[in-house]
Amino acid sequence: MKIRVFLFSCLLFFLLSNCATTRRQAVETIGQTPQTFKQKLTKTISLNYLLYLPQNYLSTEKEYPLILFLHGAGERGDDLNLVKIHGIPKIVEQQKEFPFIAISPQCPIDRWWVDPWLLEALNALVDKITAQYRVDENRVYLTGLSMGGFGTWALSMMYPEKFAAIAPICGGGMPWMAFRIKDIPVWAFHGAKDAVVPIQRTEEIVEALKKVGGNIKFTIYPDASHDSWTETYNNPELYRWFLEHQK
Repeated sequence: MKIRVFLFSCLLFFLLSNCATTRRQAVETIGQTPQTFKQKLTKTISLNYLLYLPQNYLSTEKEYPLILFLHGAGERGDDLNLVKIHGIPKIVEQQKEFPFIAISPQCPIDRWWVDPWLLEALNALVDKITAQYRVDENRVYLTGLSMGGFGTWALSMMYPEKFAAIAPICGGGMPWMAFRIKDIPVWAFHGAKDAVVPIQRTEEIVEALKKVGGNIKFTIYPDASHDSWTETYNNPELYRWFLEHQK
């Protein structure tokens, strides 16, 4: 018993002495000095998503283009049926023939697509689907509406090497980062009468892209308010345009 007490006392003395030494070292230099802090941080993000595989996926060996769709703020939560209300998930429910593998994740109720952790999770989701399915990595596309439009701009600016083309709808973002996507074909859409996300939010990025020599198309619906996505996603030309581009 005495031996255990002695050993514990020694250990405690060592720890206290070490802490005192560390404190003395920490205040050794008076004034402002450059320092470095390094620590590994981890975070787990869970995303539910809808996966669409083309009708003939199982009967062929070919690779397919992939399209990532980001919904708006009203479809956040834990009910994937909400994601089917608009955009790509709605289209694939109505059409038997859709020539893309499509992934449509659902944003948690208390989050936004521009959350850096979610952007990282979306990038990881694309990598996961690309690894598990026959995806043509040179034809990965990105689109989204409203909050998903903001997410489309943000995700492409964070991972510009990932996407062959993007189509943000009634969103907005960081025009000062436009140089990051100057080499990605962009087709942006907005309603002129949008009172939820003013058209100026898209115009700012479009102008910034033009200044850096970006590959940009911009469609304005003169009579549309916030819903500029229904006409966009119902237009077959959008999907032909996507398929014209590859990395």
